[in-house]
Amino acid sequence: MAGERLQRRLTAILAADVAGYSRLMGSDEERTLAGLKVCRELINLKSKEHRGRIVNTPGDSALVEFVSAVDAARCAIEIQKEMAERNAVIPEDHRIELRIGINVGDVIVDEQGDIYGDGVNIAARVESLEAWHAVSFGRGL
Repeated sequence: MAGERLQRRLTAILAADVAGYSRLMGSDEERTLAGLKVCRELINLKSKEHRGRIVNTPGDSALVEFVSAVDAARCAIEIQKEMAERNAVIPEDHRIELRIGINVGDVIVDEQGDIYGDGVNIAARVESLEAWHAVSFGRGL
């Protein structure tokens, strides 16, 4: 890659993963996998509704790219609201809860359309702080 010009762009990145995934898998793998599939379907649906593009879904995570930070935030809010509604009827120790972080940053785009760089890393770090997971939707949003 030396001397090769890399494709870069400014983008909004949403990083999401399941809080306590290892604990949930240790408790009930089949239920957790079924819940993870529901989460992925929801992320896919809401991402499309807000003009997002799923870049990658490794393990219990999802990485979604948006042209607009507003679209990324609206997508995250809708995902969290729907997850809260679904979780209201599930025992607390079996709930799938998502941590979501959003960052606007510069990324490198490879030939397959995957994105890399500090823009992605910062979104993942914000997600690990559980910024969206801790939001109370009854106040402020």
